[in-house]
Amino acid sequence: MPDHIRDYFERQAAIADKWKTRNWYYHRSVIDLVRFFVPEGQSVLEVGSGTGDLLAALKPSHGVGIDFSDEMLQIARTKYSELAWYKADAENLALNEQFDYVVLSDLIGYVGDIQKVFHALGTVCKSRTRVIVTQYNYFWEPVLRLAQALKLKAPVPVQNWLSSSDIENLLYLAGFEVIKKGSKLLFPKFLPLFSDFVNKYIANLPLIRHLGVLQYYVARPIPTEPRECSVSVVIPCRNEKGNIEQAVLRLPTFGKSLEIIFVEGNSTDGTLEEVKRVAQAYGQQTNIRWAVQDGKGKGNAVRNGFSIATGELLMILDADLTVAPEDLPKFYDTARLGKGEFVNGSRLVYSMEREAMRFLNVLGNKFFSVMFTWLIGQKIKDTLCGTKVLFKEDYDMIVAQRSYFGDFDPFGDFDLLFGAAKLNLRIVELPVRYHARTYGETNIQRWRHGWLLLRMVVFAMRKIKFV
Repeated sequence: MPDHIRDYFERQAAIADKWKTRNWYYHRSVIDLVRFFVPEGQSVLEVGSGTGDLLAALKPSHGVGIDFSDEMLQIARTKYSELAWYKADAENLALNEQFDYVVLSDLIGYVGDIQKVFHALGTVCKSRTRVIVTQYNYFWEPVLRLAQALKLKAPVPVQNWLSSSDIENLLYLAGFEVIKKGSKLLFPKFLPLFSDFVNKYIANLPLIRHLGVLQYYVARPIPTEPRECSVSVVIPCRNEKGNIEQAVLRLPTFGKSLEIIFVEGNSTDGTLEEVKRVAQAYGQQTNIRWAVQDGKGKGNAVRNGFSIATGELLMILDADLTVAPEDLPKFYDTARLGKGEFVNGSRLVYSMEREAMRFLNVLGNKFFSVMFTWLIGQKIKDTLCGTKVLFKEDYDMIVAQRSYFGDFDPFGDFDLLFGAAKLNLRIVELPVRYHARTYGETNIQRWRHGWLLLRMVVFAMRKIKFV
């Protein structure tokens, strides 16, 4: 860290909280943003922790703040004695521990070597750690300089002004991959009603959404080691008697171990009896289990199956076999190689068989694709493909946080996607060919279920975008 920067923050420590109070709306917005990404009860390291307000607001199970300013650290220790505070340079971290989350808020503008700072984070990150970076949007440089001249903002030394692509590139060079990014706070001062309206609604409109003063990045360490794991394939089945045996015969063997879990949905065509017969007939060669769901809808069936699954990697295969069981090893490879932590099938890349999906259903899927990509900040082409894959440890965290979005998704697709996005999982799509049914009829009611999905999207806007 340059000496003049160190000297500045030592002098600034005594009045830092006064400036925070004066510009409370901006600082509260930073806290709200980071709290959205960091669940309570995690281990958190904040690099450049200042007087400690952000780290304390995250309510970590184990919180460590580091700063190079003795004065800042003393204030933080006085205010939040339950947290750990250490003097250290961001470019040379010397902590003998690793954290679930690492936060760098409004820091990288002042360091001498940003790449070195990011590279140093490798020593405090687990393979699944998330790094949260916030920084001023470089479009705002002249506005912020004017605010300083008018004494509306704390004076700061000359800093690094970086574009979004600069920050992404520096993270990549240090071994990190940006999962999501964006900007918030189009109007950083508080005016009753006006500020919240502009920042919640206007700031999220196309083009304008890139102009907020507060830029954020969520990154993860780029995986380097393959992860072999056991697999549970959950197959929800209601009135799918003619597909049960083929699901077992066509499913390849992969993973350290493989179990198939049929979750039967109170069928009227003898599906349960067929599941039992198949389990008896092939049980010596394949680990086949079954259960009858305790509620209604595919979402409930999937949750029932996941609750009894023993595999480290969870997979959903629709019993209609419109997505081929033979494709599942590709999902396994994508997950075990670390290319994605949530692997979502996409039926909208390859051409489909005739009658596989009706025209209005295609239009509906494309609409939800656009909405989801905007909502969660990661590209989603096919939200309603039934084939989804995630690790059991991540699913358990989605369950723990399910109350944030509520429990009203009968299909389970939105529930899992919203949950994965809230956990900052790396979501990737894997193209699959979509085949026509050979047995039975779809359980989807296009208009009624489409209206329900639209209501869920509107609800998610309030929980993700308009916060």
